This record gives sequence, structure tokens and C-alpha cells, in this order.
Amino acid sequence: MDGRTTRHGSYDQSQKRRKMIECIFGWGKQHGTMRKTKHRGVARVAGGFLLNLIAYNLIRIPKLVAA
Repeated sequence: MDGRTTRHGSYDQSQKRRKMIECIFGWGKQHGTMRKTKHRGVARVAGGFLLNLIAYNLIRIPKLVAA
């Protein structure tokens, strides 16, 4: 990657946001059930995905309350 991309302030912002989002997906794959779905159909897979995100938010609550 060259300086044409990294010189803009928006690139730094997008990298921070990307890291935050990738951490959530990484947690879901490592600790949740996002690596391999057990359901068939868009609605059920979406429900399982939503359940993983809810679990991640429940884990984050103590850190958010402490801050």
C-alpha cells in the first residue's frame, strides 16, 4: 500500500472501524457458532447470527458499565 491511500485521515478512521467490526466477527467465529451454521434457510441463519451478536453485547455490558 502506498502513501496515496494512507495519507488521508479517512483511511485511519476506516481502519479503526474495520478493526472493531472484525473483532466482533472473530469473537463469533472463535467462541460463538458463526464458524459453521446448524440451520438451513435465510431466516434461521439470520436468527443464529443475531443470537451471536446479542451474546457478544451481553459480554460487553460489564466493560461498558465500568467505563
